[in-house]
Amino acid sequence: MATARSITLTTLLVVVISLSLLWINILQRQHEQFERGRAAWKRGDMIAAVAGYESAIHLYTPGSPVVEKAAAGLWEIGAAMERKGDSIRALIAYRSLRSSFFAVRSLTQPGKDWIARSDERIAALAGRKKVSEEP
Repeated sequence: MATARSITLTTLLVVVISLSLLWINILQRQHEQFERGRAAWKRGDMIAAVAGYESAIHLYTPGSPVVEKAAAGLWEIGAAMERKGDSIRALIAYRSLRSSFFAVRSLTQPGKDWIARSDERIAALAGRKKVSEEP
């Protein structure tokens, strides 16, 4: 009996430690991608900024504030490109924001508000009234 209990507890401990390390690794990579996006945006590299923010969202972890910050970064890029009159690059940012959240779909759909907001901007920029529900 003691051996079976010991094996069970050891297995449980290994699983908990493994999942914790995986979670920490994902959060660390998420932060790195976000920082790459932010640094690229500061130096004026819009494409690298979109890629960094998009990657941070793809590394979705429930409750992580980095996901919201990355989404806000993509939104900021889209809005800045609109102000400049560059609808092509604005569409790139809004479509990246939208597709990033569709890419992390699981039991629930994270980023529903961001998807809806992006749909509105994409429709306005592309001259359409409605954007489909799927990417």
